Amino acid sequence: MKTALSPLIGRRSFMKQSAAAALAALSADEALAAATESINTNSKPSGLKITDLRVIVIRRAPMTAPILRIDTNQGIYGLGEVRDGASKNYALMLKSRLLGENPCNVDKIFRKIRQFGGHGRQGGGVSGVEMALWDLAGKAYNVPVYQFLGGKFRDKIRIYTDTSQSRDPQEYARRMKARLDRGYTFLKMDLGYRLVQDTPGTVTGVAGISPSDLRNVPHMFTGIELTDKGIALMADYVAAVREVIGLEIPLAADHFGHIGVNSCIRLGKALEKYNLAWLEDMIPWQQTELLKQITEAVQVPTATGEDIYLKEPFEVLCKNHAVDIIQPDLATAGGILETKKIGDLAQAYGVPMAMHFAGSPVSMMANVHCAAATENVLALEYHSEDVPWWGDLVEGVAKPIVNRGFISVPEGPGLGVTLNEEVVKQHLAEPGYFEPTPQWDKERSADRQWS
Repeated sequence: MKTALSPLIGRRSFMKQSAAAALAALSADEALAAATESINTNSKPSGLKITDLRVIVIRRAPMTAPILRIDTNQGIYGLGEVRDGASKNYALMLKSRLLGENPCNVDKIFRKIRQFGGHGRQGGGVSGVEMALWDLAGKAYNVPVYQFLGGKFRDKIRIYTDTSQSRDPQEYARRMKARLDRGYTFLKMDLGYRLVQDTPGTVTGVAGISPSDLRNVPHMFTGIELTDKGIALMADYVAAVREVIGLEIPLAADHFGHIGVNSCIRLGKALEKYNLAWLEDMIPWQQTELLKQITEAVQVPTATGEDIYLKEPFEVLCKNHAVDIIQPDLATAGGILETKKIGDLAQAYGVPMAMHFAGSPVSMMANVHCAAATENVLALEYHSEDVPWWGDLVEGVAKPIVNRGFISVPEGPGLGVTLNEEVVKQHLAEPGYFEPTPQWDKERSADRQWS
């Protein structure tokens, strides 16, 4: 009996084992599918190559925002942005250096092109390209940019909003109160001497000189000084704002005008009782010793940095404690990773970072990822509170983008946003939408900086 049944038992055992094996294989396939669900199968990162760079320019009064797009051989692209008010050509001239490169090698490419940037708006091209490379890398690996930087210190970024000045102190205070009512917990006001110069006895040195004559003259060489009357009237503007918003809300001040160092000190002392968050760009950032002189004389934090390209000049400021706060603009400083390096460097000297920004949501999201990944960030600037269509330029994130004074860090791949083509086309400063740029394909020069 046993001998006759054993083949049948063997077949049944085999069938059971086969069924179990099939189930196991199915489970393995399901597990593999679950494990690879988040992988971007449209892209093979090791095989990515840059094939094109194109630019559009968005009108954003009173400046413009050139947005660039880097295309690849695998159909994915990255978005970046040139610094507000800068020429799109700062980015386009880099195209011939980018073609054929793997965009995921962000630092390698950055080191190749950083020699073509410079302080002020000249850093915009390199910085914009660097943003787009991170956006591409994030899409290729299907992770948000902040993850490449080591992860997040925060899920939301605190925003400080700028406010255009008014010659009427009460109107100025009303504008600031409107910001407060919209949920902002950090404010900044412009406080230039032109607010008071039409009142006799307030400013010396401006007779017979137009503001345009002094636009490119460093502060120390204009001969413009404030009188006691002028300082008192400027302080009245701050007093009117503080009366409305209270002392609990951080309030920074900017755009003082090209006044001398002694006037900066005297004005700073007059503003001490208003407990300002900082005095911004009182004189050009290159004047380390003079900045330190102001910082040590005034019991209000000082800040500078929006025009500085790369981290090395920031170390000079921080090492000498020439200012209390550094304020890089990511679209000038060299992009996302360089700005994080600047923040980390400043932290080592005990200096916090407030991030300067004026641009479209593309550059804003680059700043948000950097701010999320940098520990010593105080707040990030926002210049478009009064531009109703600003947030409609992009899709992929919750709206409103700035919600009660904060921005949530995007969790989508790359920067986390795509352009809303229909809205963008309504606000172009130049005709055409990412038109071909073959004229920049072969731009060459002797790029090497050593012999």
